[in-house]
Amino acid sequence: MTVPEPQSVPEQLVFDLPHRPALALEDFLVGPSNEAAVALVDGWPGWTARAAIVVGPAGSGKSHLTNVWRLKSGAPSISAPLLSEEAIAEIEKAGALAVEDLDRGIADERVFFHLLNLTKEKGYALLATSRMAPGELDVTLPDLRSRLRALPMVRIEAPDDHILKAVLVKLFTDRQLTPDPHVIGHLALHMDRSFEAAQKVVEACDQLALARQRKVTRPIAAEALERVRSCTPAIGKD
Repeated sequence: MTVPEPQSVPEQLVFDLPHRPALALEDFLVGPSNEAAVALVDGWPGWTARAAIVVGPAGSGKSHLTNVWRLKSGAPSISAPLLSEEAIAEIEKAGALAVEDLDRGIADERVFFHLLNLTKEKGYALLATSRMAPGELDVTLPDLRSRLRALPMVRIEAPDDHILKAVLVKLFTDRQLTPDPHVIGHLALHMDRSFEAAQKVVEACDQLALARQRKVTRPIAAEALERVRSCTPAIGKD
């Protein structure tokens, strides 16, 4: 008598569909690592200095906080690598402007210097973000280098254990996933302690769970961690 081989769970075709993260103020997770940045945004429009910069690693919540500030101030957002003279018209129209990702390069340094001058001359507001501190940025224009170093700066630090777990829960919730608490604990214990790592491992968990039509279990979480570490696609056999 021939014993049939056990059938493995077939994997489904995975479509890399975008998901919409929750970016309102009440969705931002506050802890010791980011409370200074939150206080900065909460303090608007009562800023003494009319321009400021938020510095933090990838995925740390800079864009989320910028979005919160934009909702309060009515400011448009421009990526620093795309900065042009149009930004001057934008800040004059709205009275406020967000300039994101200074670490990726400032396309027109003279325009950015002019924007900072306008915050002093006309009382406009400007919020900038960067992965690097102002003094570490590759800036050619001497006056701009000096002005950047004088900007009030707040840092978003690496998350503590409480925030890291809360971030994981939020990222899973954004993807309509609800892992058990022990899965969250396992991930937080073994993953790199960064927001960027949290985003990558949650994405890997999502892909594996979807491909196998399962919940995010501890074995799936463990494999997702390995996939992220090895930078290979999060699809495979149990």
